[in-house]
Amino acid sequence: MNKSIIEMAADIVQAQSSAREMSQDEIKAALQEVFNTLRSLQGIESGTAAAGAEAEPAIAPAKSIQANKIICLECGQEFKMLSPKHLASHGLTSVTYRQKYGFRRRQPLCAKNLSKRRSAAGKERGLPDNLRRSIEARGKKKVAPAKAAAPKAAAAKAAPAKTAAAKAPAKPRQPKQPKQTKPQGSAE
Repeated sequence: MNKSIIEMAADIVQAQSSAREMSQDEIKAALQEVFNTLRSLQGIESGTAAAGAEAEPAIAPAKSIQANKIICLECGQEFKMLSPKHLASHGLTSVTYRQKYGFRRRQPLCAKNLSKRRSAAGKERGLPDNLRRSIEARGKKKVAPAKAAAPKAAAAKAAPAKTAAAKAPAKPRQPKQPKQTKPQGSAE
C-alpha cells in the first residue's frame, strides 16, 4: 500500500464520481481538496504539519487577482470574489488577509472585471456626484453651527446666572382628548 498522495486522491474522487454525477469543475475542486487533506494528514503523521502550514502560496499575491477570477492564496480555490464567509473558513478577515499577503488596505478582493463593472454601475447611478454634494453639504453644516455658536457663547457670558427656582421644570402637558365622532349613518 505504498501509493502516492495523488493516486490516493484520484481513487477517492473516482469513487465519489461513480456514486453521483459530478461536473468537471466539481471533480477538479474535489481532487484539490482531497489532495490537500491527504497532504496535511501525511504531515501530521510525520510531524511536519507546522512547517507545511506556513508554506509560501503557490502563486504570487499580485498574480492572484486576475481579470475574471481571484485565487485564494490560502487554499488555491478560484472565485469571482473572496467573501467574508470563505475567509472566515481560514480564520481570517479581509483586513488580516490583506495584511498577510501585502495587499493595499483598499484593494478589492474580487476579480478586476467585477470591480470595473461595479465602478461603472456606480458612476452610471451618479454616486461620485452625489457623494461630492453630500460632503460639501456636510462641510457647510459644520461651518454654520460654529458661526452661530459664537454669538450665543458671548450672550451666555453676559447674562446673569439664573436661580434654581427659575429653572424649575414646567408642568407636564395633559394629553388631548380624542374628538368624539358620530357613527356614520346615525340620525342624530
